[in-house]
Amino acid sequence: MTLQSPHLPVPAGTDGIIKLAVLAVGGQGGGVLTGWIETLARANGYVCQATSVAGVAQRTGATVYYVEMAPATGRVPVFSLMPAAGDVDVMITAEMMEAGRSIIRGFVTPDRTTLITSTHRALAVSEKMVPGDGIASSEEVIAAAEVAARRFIAADFDAVAVKNGSVISATLFGALAASGALPFAREAFEAAIRAGGKGVEASVRAFGAGYEAALAGVPEAVVPVAKGASVAGPVRKLAEWERLMARVQTLPAAVAELAGPGLRKVVDFQDLAYGAEYLGRIEGLVARDAVPFEFSREAAKYVANAMAYDDVIRVADLKTRGRRFERIRGEMGVREAQVMQLTEFFHPRAEEIAGLLPAGLGGRVHGSPKWMARLDRWFSKGRRLRTDSLPAYLTLYAIGGLRGWRRRTLRHRQELAHLDGWLAVALGYLESDRALAVEVVRCRRLVKGYSDTHARGLSKFDRVLTGIALVAGRDDAAAWAARLREAALKDEEGKALEGALATIRSFV
Repeated sequence: MTLQSPHLPVPAGTDGIIKLAVLAVGGQGGGVLTGWIETLARANGYVCQATSVAGVAQRTGATVYYVEMAPATGRVPVFSLMPAAGDVDVMITAEMMEAGRSIIRGFVTPDRTTLITSTHRALAVSEKMVPGDGIASSEEVIAAAEVAARRFIAADFDAVAVKNGSVISATLFGALAASGALPFAREAFEAAIRAGGKGVEASVRAFGAGYEAALAGVPEAVVPVAKGASVAGPVRKLAEWERLMARVQTLPAAVAELAGPGLRKVVDFQDLAYGAEYLGRIEGLVARDAVPFEFSREAAKYVANAMAYDDVIRVADLKTRGRRFERIRGEMGVREAQVMQLTEFFHPRAEEIAGLLPAGLGGRVHGSPKWMARLDRWFSKGRRLRTDSLPAYLTLYAIGGLRGWRRRTLRHRQELAHLDGWLAVALGYLESDRALAVEVVRCRRLVKGYSDTHARGLSKFDRVLTGIALVAGRDDAAAWAARLREAALKDEEGKALEGALATIRSFV
């Protein structure tokens, strides 16, 4: 999207210097973009200086690249090493939240600054750490930019770059050219790219696409995956799959909408027989539900998630799938002639190892502090497996191929017992308080992930159900259940949840 005031030349500072800043993180080509801007300025009769200050890694801070330029008049001006609040003519950010940070830091001002940003998101660590939805609002940044910037140009320049076989630095350079913020022709920008001599054709192509996207003001559309994605396999199994899908269509429409994707997830996790078991559970819940079938609709989603839990087998399977390697190669921009080296961090706890054993033996090992200490000592050190090497890849591939063994394991017995217990609690409230029963079903959202993350989720799930039992029977029980669940999702430590539970205990 493009939100801007009438196209007016961007004023340089009172000293005649044009000041431009770029915020980018590793892999976004901030250094390359800055180099192009330097080359562009010098080739067109300007003196120029560029500096950079590295941010913190892992998406908690961007590198600040800063360029100052002025017409060469014989006297070299004194350039600054860093941007100052209220003194930036052009601000380029390679991601939406970086645009927000540039506004907060005062680099963007309504009387002076052209703000160019990509609308895509590269989530920060602080966003990923939140157990629930911790993603910051892009809409709030856009609203702030409309007020804070003299001109605001935004589009999904990352998607445009990927579509054209390049990286975002090229499309942002195209947007800079289209903005008219610098006194140079489009051909001069393209000449700066060609002067680099590396990946020229792809960069020029992406530059042109970024130029057009900025002028058109329409973000590059991301093509969604079709809901009815094709299924391949032996004829006999395809026929069984079609029979299962026919059962889905017999469910109420509201339930079938989520049961279809749920069935696909469960079958992908295990097999067709497991998918039939999933549908049997949903059909049983539908029989006890009533219009508008909100209870069984929510169950169709969360029962699938519960049945397709993350165990060692699942993690190894996902890490060795061909589609994953293709996706990573695409994201990293790996070319045919290049070799990609990929290191996987594999750190199963003693509980995960015991969970792989036959249910009876695994139960005895899990109940033995001595054996659990041994397993922890043997496996507690994280494994770094280079899956571009054959031994490491085959190790993970073999573990991922154990899905036929999964249903005999201790972990599977534990997961099904937890699933049955959770549904029993929800069904226990169904007749007396349907809204509360729905909220209990939604509480399964708390249980997710692998290893320590899964253990923390289970702990929060148990505490939330304990709190729900305290408010059951009240008119506002469902509302309290929702509050407890959302509190549990707010922070990893569970401080908000403990506060909500303390409030309940105070009036029970």
